[in-house]
Amino acid sequence: MSRHKVTIELTRETLDKLKALAGRRATSISALIEDQIRLLAEKEEAYESAQRQAEILLERGFHLGGVRRASREDLHSR
Repeated sequence: MSRHKVTIELTRETLDKLKALAGRRATSISALIEDQIRLLAEKEEAYESAQRQAEILLERGFHLGGVRRASREDLHSR
C-alpha cells in the first residue's frame, strides 16, 4: 500500500501530548494517528452496519405471540 504525506496543524499543547503518548507507546506520531483514524473508521462502519440491520428488523416487524381473533370490522360493527 502506498503511503502519502499530509500536513496538519496542531496546537503546541496537542503536539506535546501527542509526542508524549507516542513515546509511551513506543511508536511514531504517524503510526499513532494512522491507528486512531483506522479505529475511528472501523467504529463508524460497524455503527452504520448495525443501523442498517436494525432498520431491516424494524421494517420486517416482530411477532409478539398475539393471536388476532376478530377483525377490526367485527369489533366495531355499526
